[in-house]
Amino acid sequence: MIFILSLIISSMTNILKTEAIVLNKINYGDTSKIVNLFTKDTGKVSVIIKGGRDSKSKIGKITDPLNYLQIIYYQKDTREIQLLTEADLLLFFHNIKSDIDRLSYASATLELFIKLIPENEYNLRLFKGLLKILGLLDDVTTSPIDLFCSFLMFFIKEIGYEIQLENCVICGEATLNNLSLGYNYEKGIFCNSCKKNNFFETNIQTELFNYLISLKTNKKNYETNTKVKEDAIKFMEKFLKYHFTDFKELQSLRLK
Repeated sequence: MIFILSLIISSMTNILKTEAIVLNKINYGDTSKIVNLFTKDTGKVSVIIKGGRDSKSKIGKITDPLNYLQIIYYQKDTREIQLLTEADLLLFFHNIKSDIDRLSYASATLELFIKLIPENEYNLRLFKGLLKILGLLDDVTTSPIDLFCSFLMFFIKEIGYEIQLENCVICGEATLNNLSLGYNYEKGIFCNSCKKNNFFETNIQTELFNYLISLKTNKKNYETNTKVKEDAIKFMEKFLKYHFTDFKELQSLRLK
């Protein structure tokens, strides 16, 4: 009977090997750590590292936010926090961690996953996208704000939403690049004429509209000033806030 029970319990627990990016970590109890990961094969997962706060713990040392790991953990559907048993460091993004501007945008990227991605929701494109932006941010020749704006537009689409910019949702007007526009976060964009008689949350001037279009169409090397890029981030934050009532803002960017 004991043998049969042991087999049943064993069958309910899976040993999984995958790649993961560390989102955040907290101390737990006197000796352990709880780490939030975004994994290649199982999405966002919370794991515990028993004894992870011990200075001799190899796993505890390498599970820092932004680190890219190969891990083995025990997955049990009946518990919310899984058991991490092995981890090896694959990449350490040194340049991000030594540059406050790059670190701010990288932290904001992780914050999107922490706040907006549910547990255990598999998304390989998001995993690859996260790994790619961290690699690009680690390249000191790149522009952190440009990378983050592009990723934010990509992220919004990947989680099932899309910023409608192609034509006025009221009259269908498609030539919008030289107009003062309005945006309704539920319906989409209004041309200059239609916004006069319809409710919208925010104005979009020509330069911001053109930059958002460049992000959505993945147009490389679109030139604009930093203020427009910051306005684009704020616009996309408000878009997320409308669709996710618990989301307020990306705090990492407010610490810059």
